Amino acid sequence: MIYLIVGNTGAGKTTYSHQLKEKVGGFLFSIDVWNSILFLPDKKDEDGLAWFLERIDRAEDLMQEQLLQLQRIGVDAILDLGFSKHEHRQKFRDFAQANSIEVELHFLDIPKKERQKRVMQRNIKKGATFSFEVTNENFQFMEDWFETPTSKELQNAIIRTL
Repeated sequence: MIYLIVGNTGAGKTTYSHQLKEKVGGFLFSIDVWNSILFLPDKKDEDGLAWFLERIDRAEDLMQEQLLQLQRIGVDAILDLGFSKHEHRQKFRDFAQANSIEVELHFLDIPKKERQKRVMQRNIKKGATFSFEVTNENFQFMEDWFETPTSKELQNAIIRTL
C-alpha cells in the first residue's frame, strides 16, 4: 500500500505522516527532509523553482525504486511529498497501478488561517517537523500553487478536517 498525504503548507502532513507510519508500521518518505539534507546546502540565491523541481523529480525516481523494494517485502509506504499538483498525485497513482500497488489518498483539509498560524509557530519553535523556514512569501506562493484534489480523487480518500 502507498499512502499519498495531501494538504497545503501547514496542514500537518508531516505530523500526520508520522502518526500513520506508527499506526500501519510503514516506511515514511518526507520530501522536506530529503530537500534539507540533499539539496538546500547547495542552493544558491539565484536558484529558483525549476532548480528545486528538477532535484525533487530525481529524488522521486529513487523513491519509486525504493517503493518497489518495500512492496516486495510487504512494507507499506507513506509519501509526505506535498502533492500540491494533480499531475504529481497522478504520477504516483500511475506508478502504483503499473506495479499493482494499492493507493490510498489522505487529504488534510485545514483552513488557511490555521495553517498560517502553524507555519509561523513552526518557524519559531523549530521542533521535530521543522526542516526549513517558510516565509510569508513562500506560504502565499504555495497557496496559489496548490491544486485541491478533485471530487474524483476524493471518492475513496480519507479526509481530515479540524
